Amino acid sequence: MEEIKKFEWNRQLFHILLGIFLAALLEYDFIGKNTILILIAIGLILSFFSRRAKIPIIHQLLQKFERKEDLQRFPGKGVIFYLIGVDISLFLFSKDIAMASIIVLALGDSISHLFGLHYGRTRHPLSKTKFLEGTIAGFAAGFIGALAFLPWHEAFFASLAAMIVEAIGVKIGTQQVDDNLLVPLVAGAAVWAIRLS
Repeated sequence: MEEIKKFEWNRQLFHILLGIFLAALLEYDFIGKNTILILIAIGLILSFFSRRAKIPIIHQLLQKFERKEDLQRFPGKGVIFYLIGVDISLFLFSKDIAMASIIVLALGDSISHLFGLHYGRTRHPLSKTKFLEGTIAGFAAGFIGALAFLPWHEAFFASLAAMIVEAIGVKIGTQQVDDNLLVPLVAGAAVWAIRLS
């Protein structure tokens, strides 16, 4: 159990730092959505070759941050889906909404997972596998992060909607939709809906 906690700590910390780093680069226009598309393409190519060979550095990073079930089937799945979630937000929403969505993904999703894993005691009423404490902590972290880009009421509902959907999980057929796609999309859609009303 301690080994799992350490692995997830490393993995989620990486996701937090990746999200903040991407948000900073995007906010100051060092990169754009087309750069993210290129990174996704590079990631898919590396993933394809990583199934057949141990690419130096990439293999070590995958061993450190990738879940075992994905190492054989889809190496680098976490980061690739993360980048896809970021890019979808950039294509669908205005920049302020997209940036907030990325931060809710970086902070809310990761903190909810870590807090639930380490401090979860109360089973979530909407999930058999998650803890209410994790969702609350994730909501708070996502809300605080989103405040950098949105008014408080939009940040509140962006984080709340994203963390509710993250706890429930969404399936298409038998396949679980990856949180890295779902969280930023739902966060952004919540703000977009508020602005429409």
